[in-house]
Amino acid sequence: MTATTQERRGLGDRLLTTIERWGNKLPEPFTLFVILFLLTGAVSTAMALADVSVTVPGTEDGPIEIRGLFTGEGMAWFTSNLGTNYVEFPPLKTVITILLAVGIAEKTGMLAAVVRKTFGSAPRWMLPYVVGLVGVTGSVMADSAFVVIPPLAALVFRAAGRHPVAGLLGGFAAVGAGYSTALVPTSLDALFAGITTGVMEALPGIETSPVNPISNYYFNIVAALLLGIVCGFIIDRILEPRMEKQGVTREQVQEGEDGAGGAGEATPDERSARSGRRSEAVEAEDPDDLEPGEEISAELSAKEEQGLWRSLAAAGILTAILLVAVLVPASPWRNEEGGFLPSSPLLDSIVFIVFAYFATMGVVYGAVVGTVTGMNDVVRMMGSALNDMMSFLVLAFILGQFIALFSWTGIGSWIAVRGASGLEATGMTGFPAVIGFILLASCLNLFIVSGSSMWTIMGAVFVPMFALIGLEPAFTQAAFRVGDSATQIITPLNPYMIVILGLLRRYEPDAGLGTVISRLIVFVIPFWLSWAGLVAVWYFLDLPLGPGNGIFLP
Repeated sequence: MTATTQERRGLGDRLLTTIERWGNKLPEPFTLFVILFLLTGAVSTAMALADVSVTVPGTEDGPIEIRGLFTGEGMAWFTSNLGTNYVEFPPLKTVITILLAVGIAEKTGMLAAVVRKTFGSAPRWMLPYVVGLVGVTGSVMADSAFVVIPPLAALVFRAAGRHPVAGLLGGFAAVGAGYSTALVPTSLDALFAGITTGVMEALPGIETSPVNPISNYYFNIVAALLLGIVCGFIIDRILEPRMEKQGVTREQVQEGEDGAGGAGEATPDERSARSGRRSEAVEAEDPDDLEPGEEISAELSAKEEQGLWRSLAAAGILTAILLVAVLVPASPWRNEEGGFLPSSPLLDSIVFIVFAYFATMGVVYGAVVGTVTGMNDVVRMMGSALNDMMSFLVLAFILGQFIALFSWTGIGSWIAVRGASGLEATGMTGFPAVIGFILLASCLNLFIVSGSSMWTIMGAVFVPMFALIGLEPAFTQAAFRVGDSATQIITPLNPYMIVILGLLRRYEPDAGLGTVISRLIVFVIPFWLSWAGLVAVWYFLDLPLGPGNGIFLP
């Protein structure tokens, strides 16, 4: 590296180092919410002693008096509701249920087979766009997408005579920067919807549309398609030509060759990053459990092909059954008016429908390829899926306490009313307020990489606040998706940075985090502008975000 190059990278390196240093000063999420819980308790107690109250505009209820945690009433409430606050944390009933089914689809190998089939059947010119679209939708596999999609994209790029590093980094960018959207409902949709529903309890009396896992579905479909195209364009026109100009090798460095990260024993993260899938293996494995040195193959075996087709046939049969059940005139899934919108038993059954599709397709695929030989295998896969989510289940305990306290004390109502009044006083009540919200989320995402943690914090404040200036909670949630994803591929605090770095060092042993981020940063602004532009289109045209969910409150 020349001195000129070092000088040119100096400012960027210092900025990244600063982000990493300050981000590392933040406590881990559980501790962070313990601090926020205690802080909320202290503030609420002071406000209660000062007899603070707030009146929510547009409701017939009287003033809401702030209640303090560290009072007799507050401590009695907390000790009586500790378990209730946890088990009634809204995301739990939706996230865990959907996760059980997604776990079956993932552990049988069906989801990975769909990705491999999609990559393997794409023509050479279309590969960047397929990588973009599959990567953006990869969040259906949860964090496994960060391990499966980038190395597979590199493999198909190399097989097609294109630069494998462009596929590798492009796949990671698509998964990370587009993580909050997908072509199909995911467990993340259930998580966000649960939190949104929970924080709206801070504004009793305000009529809003119920939020469920498909409340942003129309918006998400268009966002996934748009971001997939944008990602493909950047890979094809910017990233890959840059790799060629920089002389980045297309061949992997042999084990034992000198270079940082290229010699000696690999770290556990790098060993995980090297994991892949055997092309002829019938059984599907958890990406985190694959053996070091295994290559991922885009080619499916005959049984895997058969398994995919039969799982699609099963999905078709399930679709026919659901259509017959809901379309008959006297269907019990219709509402009292005989329709489905804005609310109905059908919309209340979304979690069941998502569960049924993933579970049915996963079991059928597994039965064909041999990963499911009996009910014990299904139970084991569901248990493994829950085990993968254990850190969230622990975090959900304190998240549930925080949201419940925020609502019970009345602080959420007070902040929402004061914040809405402040926005109106400054004239920042329309789309500029939404853009400011997205910018704030984008900045916080550099330091708080957990989407559930950040949405719990921001949703508790902005969902009620924006409701008071006329915006549906589902729209605030849709706007948050932009800030939650676009910048996470350039923060050193992203735990999967070390994974992509380990994969990149197969080709460039001297690569560091600065190398990765300098190449990924070209995706951030186009993704942010495209996604925010889509929010603007929905806002100004007042388009439906999903079934029964619009932009503005009546």
